[in-house]
Amino acid sequence: MDEAVPTRTARSRSRLRGGLVTVGTVLALLAAMGLTVLGLGAADNAVASYDASSWLWSAARSELARVNGVTARVDTRMEVPAARRHPMQVVQTDRLLMLRDLNTGQISALDLATLQITATTPTTPGLGVSVALHEDAAFVVDAVQGVVRQLDPRSLAPVGEPVRYPPGITGGAFDGTGRLWIAVPAEGTVSAITPAALPSAPADGGQVGPPQVETYDVAETSHELVISTLDDGVAVLDRTAGALVTVVRGTTRRTALASTLTGPGIMPVRTSGPVVPVTVPGQRQVHAIGDGGEVRSFTVPGDGDRLGPAVAWAGRFYCADEAAGTVYAFDAAGQLTDTIRGRWGGPLELEVRENHLFINAPDAATARVVNDSHQVREVDKYANDVLGGDPPPAPPPPPPPPKKPEVSRPGAPRSVTAAAGDAQARVSWRPAAANGAAIVRYVVEGAGQRLEVGANQRSVEVKELTNGETYRFSVHAVNAKGAGPARNSNPVTPTAEVPDAPTSVTAEARADGTVVVSWPAANGQGNTIARYAVTATSAGTNAPAGEATGTELLIKSGELEYGTQYAFTVVSVNDKGAASEASPVSNTVVPFTVPGEPVELRASTVADRPGTVAVQWAPAPANGRPVSGYVVDVGGRRSEVTDTQATVDGLGDGQNVTVRVRAVNEAGEGPEATTTARTVAPPRVTVTGSSATATAATVTFTVDAGGGQATCTLTRSGQPARSGPCSSITMSGLTPGTGYTFTVTATNAAGTGTATRAQTTNALYGVATCNNGPEGDQRTYCDRDVAGRNGNEIFSVARQDNDRQVGWAKPGTRLKAFCKQRGEEVYAYIYNNEKRSTWWVQVDYSGKNYIPWAWLNLEGGDDINVLPTC
Repeated sequence: MDEAVPTRTARSRSRLRGGLVTVGTVLALLAAMGLTVLGLGAADNAVASYDASSWLWSAARSELARVNGVTARVDTRMEVPAARRHPMQVVQTDRLLMLRDLNTGQISALDLATLQITATTPTTPGLGVSVALHEDAAFVVDAVQGVVRQLDPRSLAPVGEPVRYPPGITGGAFDGTGRLWIAVPAEGTVSAITPAALPSAPADGGQVGPPQVETYDVAETSHELVISTLDDGVAVLDRTAGALVTVVRGTTRRTALASTLTGPGIMPVRTSGPVVPVTVPGQRQVHAIGDGGEVRSFTVPGDGDRLGPAVAWAGRFYCADEAAGTVYAFDAAGQLTDTIRGRWGGPLELEVRENHLFINAPDAATARVVNDSHQVREVDKYANDVLGGDPPPAPPPPPPPPKKPEVSRPGAPRSVTAAAGDAQARVSWRPAAANGAAIVRYVVEGAGQRLEVGANQRSVEVKELTNGETYRFSVHAVNAKGAGPARNSNPVTPTAEVPDAPTSVTAEARADGTVVVSWPAANGQGNTIARYAVTATSAGTNAPAGEATGTELLIKSGELEYGTQYAFTVVSVNDKGAASEASPVSNTVVPFTVPGEPVELRASTVADRPGTVAVQWAPAPANGRPVSGYVVDVGGRRSEVTDTQATVDGLGDGQNVTVRVRAVNEAGEGPEATTTARTVAPPRVTVTGSSATATAATVTFTVDAGGGQATCTLTRSGQPARSGPCSSITMSGLTPGTGYTFTVTATNAAGTGTATRAQTTNALYGVATCNNGPEGDQRTYCDRDVAGRNGNEIFSVARQDNDRQVGWAKPGTRLKAFCKQRGEEVYAYIYNNEKRSTWWVQVDYSGKNYIPWAWLNLEGGDDINVLPTC
């Protein structure tokens, strides 16, 4: 194994590599972001993620929910502030949880034992940076820069120096043995990084051992690589060559797939088991490659190309169709065995964890859990919502996916126009039809020249022409299927007699979404100006905006993108077809119009205030100008706010109201979003059952909280109330075998609701106990009743009176106890753990008679105080 250094250099083509990494400077940590645990008391906060559970992200609620795989229920919910609708990467172990917000780039570490954020650290927002976690090892992978840095998950402080690769790496996931795998397309290799041991305390600055790096050749340089980690190794899909390479326990094996793959393939981040599924979304095919190189292929039903990577789980393959909101399950032979449908819109995330498959839709209210017997259960991620009111309605089912377009070469560009200049010509055109595959470039040919321009550069100047000679140009588009048909321009003859360009250009964005471009009349230099051609320029784009015969062009609303900067140039074209140079660039404008409709509008009951509704929404699309505020109308009560929430009071109890919200910007009020809400009503209690032990009773019930938050108590006549959760409350300190009537009371801001339940406690039993001693007569003392005294004798009175003895209980006899009575002291000596007492217990033995408590061990803890006095 060669030595590796933190900054890696070009490598030889055949070797393994490892090496030393030194301790680096510790990053300064940001203040921990605050989290809110929903629906939990203090005693419930220690919820380390043990046994078949997984934390699932709900983007619509900005929440994490811990889902128990065995029960398919949420047992803990946690709000993440300022992350609504943000895509979130979630990685987890039994004790740690790490989040990366793709919108902000912030990484947060959470200790699941305390549900507290232990540290945060920033990264560059967006795709390109990811986090990985395995046991006590954490890494941040910057794929763009090619930097892999180990972190202490307790503090997010760096551990040693980073491992550096050429830019553009892929992967960054752990295999089952705890090695982090990275693919390096620039070198055609994959690397396995074994984490360094952590210092003894978070960020203590102590010397740490080096991470080990092993590198394997898997492809030619600059091939496109996709990886999926295995139980002990990695699978690498070489998209360029069409091959699957596995590295297992140091052995590399290559399976050729060039004739099998019909398009770019994808794989899950992690694959469990020996079969690696490769999914080709464009062809809706899955190719399952066994550890012996055998390939089994099958087709996923439906249309469209929005398939996620198939995931292997317990002998089956699960493949998500995001467009249809469906997950298809196939057996090992590729036969469809199950179709899992949900009211899902947006992405679907499949992860095998804790011997279950978790299917999460971050934008929806429900998830699914699949056990190893392939039983599917639905999870309500918004269960037991403490925010008040009902959860938002489930999103409408996604529309049926459009029919898969027939992919072919692009069409011909439209409106190809050429205008002559002085020894040059300007060629412009409208977009060609893509025909199912994105256009990658346009090719302009003519005058012995061939010019290639980007898909968004639909205007080009052809130079080095000869004045007086006539030229015609052709333009064609190119996509993945090849070159489309060309379209010819009008003929043009370059000349030195060209008009002047307009001396200035002014642009104005108007509130109705239009843009007006104006300029003074140009000097035709003896010829008449026939028209003016206007070109719009934005970041990376030059495209024709239109033509006008006058000195003004009105660009219609929606033709330019709201919120994007544009500037304009104008070319004068005379009646001979000769064109000027381009004018000076105009001022920059940003097209705008009224804001869009506010999204995710929610109106809920304020739990602790009668007649009050809380309204929340996500920001409306600004459409080119900042939103300055919102107009909120709740049941006719109108207010103006600058936040994305409002609280409106003064309404009636239990009142249904219509809520309307409009966004306002420089252009005015936008369209309204509407919903309904109901103010809090008094709670209603429904008793669902009860149970009892000898000394306690439990009443179970449900509470309709009336849209608010209820507190609940359980009472019995003449005794203090017992508080508890609004699902079941237990009252202890009861007398065995006694009937009670219990009252459940639920209270919220609007009043109270009650319900009653009758329940009898169970009888209390004791076990007659006498254990023989170790020597002499002690060894048979408890075997039978004898003349004189021995254990387990029963009397009609609370004293050892031979004339009042009614019998003897064989050791181990279970006797029903009624009450206790003071009497003669009895000492059980070694025969019942030195027990001594003056209490006697009335038992069911030939009627109601007495046995010394010294010889009777009461069930449930042998507490004599639970019995009433006779």
